[in-house]
Amino acid sequence: MQSYFQNKKVLLTGGAGFIGSHLAEQLLHFGAEVTVIDNLLTGNAANIAHLAVQFITADVSQPAEQYLPEGYVPDMVLHFASPASPVKYQAHPVETYQVNSFGTHHLLQYLFTHNPTARFLFASTSEVYGDPLVHPQAESYWGNVNPNGVRSYYDEAKRLGETICGVHFSLGIDTRIVRIFNTYGPRIDINDGRVIPNLLCQALAKQPLTIYGDGSQTRSYCYVSDLVEGVLTFASLDGLAGETINIGNPEEQSVLETAQLIQQLICKDELLPVEYRPLPTDDPHRRRPDISKAQRLLNWTPKVSLQEGLLRTAEYFRRKNPATATSE
Repeated sequence: MQSYFQNKKVLLTGGAGFIGSHLAEQLLHFGAEVTVIDNLLTGNAANIAHLAVQFITADVSQPAEQYLPEGYVPDMVLHFASPASPVKYQAHPVETYQVNSFGTHHLLQYLFTHNPTARFLFASTSEVYGDPLVHPQAESYWGNVNPNGVRSYYDEAKRLGETICGVHFSLGIDTRIVRIFNTYGPRIDINDGRVIPNLLCQALAKQPLTIYGDGSQTRSYCYVSDLVEGVLTFASLDGLAGETINIGNPEEQSVLETAQLIQQLICKDELLPVEYRPLPTDDPHRRRPDISKAQRLLNWTPKVSLQEGLLRTAEYFRRKNPATATSE
């Protein structure tokens, strides 16, 4: 994998975000020339301040000719620009559907015109499965999505992005789709609003732990370094044009079990109170990836245990100081 990226020109959208910044870091380690495009709507320039990337502040919902340097032709595009958490995409619904639809279209059209042999990898999501009626979720499952719900801003935008990739694959472009399941780790936004950032911040601040619903709903958490390995392996291998692959950790935990583990790791013998709140609309009840395709095609499986990943993420949050996180 490392030799594939040596001297490759990689265009990474959303590269100042949580996952994007880790991808940029690993790509540089592999010897790639990385150009990051990010409008910093939900990304943070500090995430890549230590990296020798070419950074362009721009909105990829616009035609690529408007922001890319004249004559720039990438060997690969990794399209990771998008708000990702419900808190973020519900605050920016228009930007969310635009970046996943218009942005995907414009980037693929740019490749079609300037370098039709380039590879394009689209960051899709487990949210395309909606509140699934099939468990675990394999790539062949079409999903159970409310097209007009509060989560549809993101779910349906990603589904449309996948469609646009499929159209361009039929036109001869090497498009690939990775469906990302819940990911966590250092550089995740402290105010992200999802399960692990919320519970870690609350435990570190010795605040009551917030559980939505009765806590029986499940999630499968993948540590960011495992995700990055899976994504870049997928991007680098020959013969995978047109494929869609789940990348996530198949170990399933209820939200209540997650809260109990975080309390044990962070608070030791101190018992924090639990506050139960109503379950958000269309919140999926079960979420677990079938990763047999990733294991077969990529020889990939996650390595970092949930306990180890939580401890690493907690250390990052301690450095960020959750008590003043809202000032970020």
